[in-house]
Amino acid sequence: MKLQIHGLSLKLAQITLEVDITLQSPRTAIFGHSGAGKTSLLETIAGLRKPQCGEICLNDELFESAEKNYSRSIRHRGIGYVPQYDSLFPHFSVRQNLLYGVNNHSPDSNLSFEHITGFLEIGGLLDRDVRDLSRGENQRVVIGRALLSQPRLLLLDEPLTALDTKLKEAIIQQLSLLYQEFRIPMLFVTHDPTEAVRLCDEVVKIEWARSSLAAVLRQF
Repeated sequence: MKLQIHGLSLKLAQITLEVDITLQSPRTAIFGHSGAGKTSLLETIAGLRKPQCGEICLNDELFESAEKNYSRSIRHRGIGYVPQYDSLFPHFSVRQNLLYGVNNHSPDSNLSFEHITGFLEIGGLLDRDVRDLSRGENQRVVIGRALLSQPRLLLLDEPLTALDTKLKEAIIQQLSLLYQEFRIPMLFVTHDPTEAVRLCDEVVKIEWARSSLAAVLRQF
């Protein structure tokens, strides 16, 4: 994977997020305190938010260019997004939520429904009402739906938030094996440096610089 974010400027409520980096690790953590702009950066990569200036390219394919007034459509970016807050459809069963994310246009046996549900250990939940799921079960279903879209890049926005120690450890174990199992690179957002170092090969830290926020690449 090569994710290039150059000259990006994103105005937030109180600050401006400035990013100029190239990421090439298959597992990268975006680390920073709450309110630093981590989620906003993921949303911009996914196409949910527009920057004031700058460009984003994935594997030399242009996603976003404020200067060229170009923005690739969300559905053509091939991004799997796991948001921080609950995104399952409450009127769908687990199975229906998972099937909503299935990419039928380019089937990949490595990303089959059976493989993904087996890896995430959610096969026994398929007929459950999503409103009856635990927080840990909910997170695994959301990750499964994102994987079933057969993404080129997986964005994970603080997927361990609000999990107790036992559930957090279970999700960490699955996430640590995710790239090895599916060969999908991921960006993992967290405010916990321990999680960042444990799960990822490199860490991008968002920190203060000249009264704005800048992303600074740091290797751990």
